[in-house]
Amino acid sequence: MRHKPPLPYVQTIKGHRYFRRAGFPRVRLPGALLSPTFMAAYQQAMALTPVPIGASKVERGTVAHAVGNYFTSPQFTELAPGTQAMRRAILNRFRDQYGERPIGTMPAPWLAHELGDLKPHARRNWLKAIRALCQYAVAVEMIRTDPTAGMRLPKVKSGNRRPWTPAEIEQYEATHAIGTKARLALALGLYTVQRRGDVVRMGPQDVRDGMLAVRQQKTGAVLALPVRPALRAFLDAAAVTGLSTFLVTKSGKPYSGTDFDEQFRAWCNEAGLPADCYFHGLRASGFTILADAGATAHEIAAWSGHMTLKEVQRYTRSADQKRLAGSGLAKVLQGA
Repeated sequence: MRHKPPLPYVQTIKGHRYFRRAGFPRVRLPGALLSPTFMAAYQQAMALTPVPIGASKVERGTVAHAVGNYFTSPQFTELAPGTQAMRRAILNRFRDQYGERPIGTMPAPWLAHELGDLKPHARRNWLKAIRALCQYAVAVEMIRTDPTAGMRLPKVKSGNRRPWTPAEIEQYEATHAIGTKARLALALGLYTVQRRGDVVRMGPQDVRDGMLAVRQQKTGAVLALPVRPALRAFLDAAAVTGLSTFLVTKSGKPYSGTDFDEQFRAWCNEAGLPADCYFHGLRASGFTILADAGATAHEIAAWSGHMTLKEVQRYTRSADQKRLAGSGLAKVLQGA
């Protein structure tokens, strides 16, 4: 039996909800109806490109056939919305270039050559996307083996993740007064320790009973974070209760990621900060503050949304090393 939820192009079939719109790919919508998870997937589906006329007639076994089927598979539709958007853009370009080529004739040396001219970060994203496509093709017996299985992801340096120093934070605060949008942006980054894409979507509707509800765009993790008193003070000072998002442009609209990057860079320039002071660095600074205060790796992960402790343990290791060095010195001085 099919039920019609109060949203266009949504159908419920055997307990699962799908986005079904004539001329567009069918997409499964995860999560409870109207939940943040559901709405993120629904908005992503609404932004899809219509399937070109004749697309259903593509030759079976080709790259175009594999990509089209992969986009409607659970392996793709159950990914986090941010991951879907990135992989869709990459695989659409891959399909445009090699759509008529049989997917079974893509040996690893050929793929390595095709990706060789990309910068490490882009090559890493492309290889992840093509690997996911090939793994799907193996699962549905479109190809026998995954040609990317032996290809190693290139290592990349995350230059935008350097923590801000306490002096840099003070310098920014000295330039941008409490109550300004620039100061609120710093507070949101530092006191929620979330990524830019999640911060620009936060709004008053996400705060209830002293908790901030966050659904991470990149990972899909759902977090409930206490609103720290310092952040509450900044939200009150900025008078953002009537807005859809805490941070808005001059025209009152939510920021896109690129627009916010440009604006935040301008605020940093006004404060005379170096070029490697990125918004993402505030996330690292927040982790460092938590670790220095004695938070465990598990406690930091509860804020960060990381599924494993490997990323957050380096902050606790650094904090533990400082504490142990200090206690060791104290013992030496006591015996002197």
